[in-house]
Amino acid sequence: MNGKDIEELTRQAEAFIRQCYAELDKTEAEMDQRIQAVREEINQSGSYTHTTEELAHGARMAWRHNSRCIGRLFWQSIELMDERLAETEEDVAEALLRHLEKANNGGRIRSLITVFRSGEAPDRRIRIWNHQLIRYAGYPGDAEHERAGDPASDEFTKVCQQLGWQGTRGNYDVLPLVISIGNGHPHVFPIPQQLIQEVPLTHPEIERFAELQLRWYSVPIISDMQLEIGGILYPAAPFNGWYMETEIGSRNLGDTGRYNALPAVADLMGLDRSSNTTLWKDRALLELNRAVLYSFKQAGVSIVDHHTAADQFVRFQEQEQGHGRQVSGRWSWLIPPMSPSSTPIWHDSKLKEYDYSPRFLYQRSPVAICPFH
Repeated sequence: MNGKDIEELTRQAEAFIRQCYAELDKTEAEMDQRIQAVREEINQSGSYTHTTEELAHGARMAWRHNSRCIGRLFWQSIELMDERLAETEEDVAEALLRHLEKANNGGRIRSLITVFRSGEAPDRRIRIWNHQLIRYAGYPGDAEHERAGDPASDEFTKVCQQLGWQGTRGNYDVLPLVISIGNGHPHVFPIPQQLIQEVPLTHPEIERFAELQLRWYSVPIISDMQLEIGGILYPAAPFNGWYMETEIGSRNLGDTGRYNALPAVADLMGLDRSSNTTLWKDRALLELNRAVLYSFKQAGVSIVDHHTAADQFVRFQEQEQGHGRQVSGRWSWLIPPMSPSSTPIWHDSKLKEYDYSPRFLYQRSPVAICPFH
């Protein structure tokens, strides 16, 4: 690392320590002592190591700064699982399975983040190939088979198959974990069935809804983003909150490029699909989202509706204003995909996106450069 890089890392580290320690009500003496220790470590090694307390609060700050997340009212509740000592692919897989079990929590979803070691050394950099820890496989149609599963997973499913995994070509085959270290060969780890918590969809009024055989998994654990705290990058840091119902009903199941379930729901309801003017899509979309909410509630699995989530976001904005902090927000992501104009976010013309740190960052997927791809 050259002098300019060391200077920049020192600047970012000091800025983080000052903000973190101020928010944790540390004394000026504690802050100054820590900054001095960090400077010395960077000068000696070219990097520095966060304490567990710094890592935990940095992760919370990154969630608070996530401009695309509507659920940030609860940013202080996310729990850290510090797995920086994990060495092998097997160690990483075991930690991910622990995250999955703890996050599911029997249905009472817990917000968690598991952080593995930082990525300074390329030959030791841990990468999780999955977009989410639980995700359904996708199978493009061919001469012998009809299209099945989640189209968003087609490419990753092909990679998993090349690595030796084989699904059933069903609509809800749960993909395995794929983990690599440095330039090493990716390792495949099937997820034990007892850790896969799913919710079959039924409807409070449409008795035949179950015939559609729709389902979804209980917790979204994003696993392909990297966490940046004070200039240090953690390329493997999966995290989760809980679902808002439109993420499942409107997008995962409703989108034409995903499960495209609206025509089947409309037909079950006996709706006229001969013209857009019958608003059959809107009516089917509403009942599909009602089914998601109802089914998750019946199963005792945490979920929030989009109106409540929008109200919670407004409360988050008010809380942040009270602390003298400006909220970073991308309006196009924060408005829910159903009835957005009926939520307060639709009318918020002051939302702006800021480049805050700590933060979650996108990174190039290993799938994109995989030799099997």
